[in-house]
Amino acid sequence: MGNTSHKILTAAVIQILRPLVRILLRNGIACGSFEEMVRKAYVDEAFYQARRNNGKVTISSVSAETGLSRKEVKRLHEANLSDSESTEQKFNRAIRVISGWLNDPRFAYDEGNPKTLTLDDGDESFASLVKHYSGDIPTKAMLKLLENSDCVEIKDGHVHLIRNAYVPGNDPEEIIRILGNDTNELINTIDHNLTSGDQGKWFQRKVSNQRLKSDKLGEFGDYSRKRSQALLEDLDAWLSGNEADKDTDSHYVSVGIYYYEQNSDEDSRQ
Repeated sequence: MGNTSHKILTAAVIQILRPLVRILLRNGIACGSFEEMVRKAYVDEAFYQARRNNGKVTISSVSAETGLSRKEVKRLHEANLSDSESTEQKFNRAIRVISGWLNDPRFAYDEGNPKTLTLDDGDESFASLVKHYSGDIPTKAMLKLLENSDCVEIKDGHVHLIRNAYVPGNDPEEIIRILGNDTNELINTIDHNLTSGDQGKWFQRKVSNQRLKSDKLGEFGDYSRKRSQALLEDLDAWLSGNEADKDTDSHYVSVGIYYYEQNSDEDSRQ
C-alpha cells in the first residue's frame, strides 16, 4: 500500500472509531478491553481469509500475518467474546412477525392494513401469527418484546399493531447488538465494492445536502422517515413472497437505510 493510501485509510479508520469509542466510553469499556477485541478480530479474520482462499492456515502463519505471538494467537483463536446470536435472532423474528401481520391475508385486511387480533383464539389470533412467523419464540415472549418497543397495545383482550417497525425501545443491550450487526453489513458492503469489478458491485448510495434550511429539518425528517418506511415494507413484502423452502438453497440479503444530521459548524468526522 502506498504512503498516500495508508494515510487515507488511517484517517478513515479514525473516522469510524470515534463514534464507536464514544459508545464504548459511555458503556464503561476501557481501552484495554477494546484492544483485546481488536486482537481477536485480527486473529479471526486472518483464519477466515486463509480458509476462504483455500490456503494452509496455522497458528504460526496467523502469527506472522498479524504480528501477534503464537501463544497469543492460540489464546484468542480459542476465546469466545460474543454472545449476540440469540438477540439478533430475536430482532429478526420480531421483524418477521410484524411483516406477516402487515402482509399475510390471515392477519391483514389488505397489504399494510393489519387486523386487530385476539390473543390466542383461533387461526387469526396473535398466537397463530407468532406461531407462523417467530420460529420457536413463545407467544408471551414475543408479545412482551413488541410491547416494550411500543409496537403493540392490548385493549379488551385484543392486540393492536400501533407501529409498523420494530426498534428495541427499553432494552439498550439489543440496540448495542444491532450496532454490531448493521455496521458490519455496511462495512462488508463497502469492502466488497472496493474489491469487485463494476459489474459485481452491490448497491450503496446515499443522498445528502450541506445547505438544508434549518426550519425544514423537522419536515425532512418526517418525509424521509415515511418514504423510507414505505420502501422497506415494500422490499420486505417482496422478500417474504420469494422465500425458499427449507430444503432449498437460499441466501441472506438485507437493505438498510439510515438518517443522520449535524450542524454546519460541527466536525464531520465526529
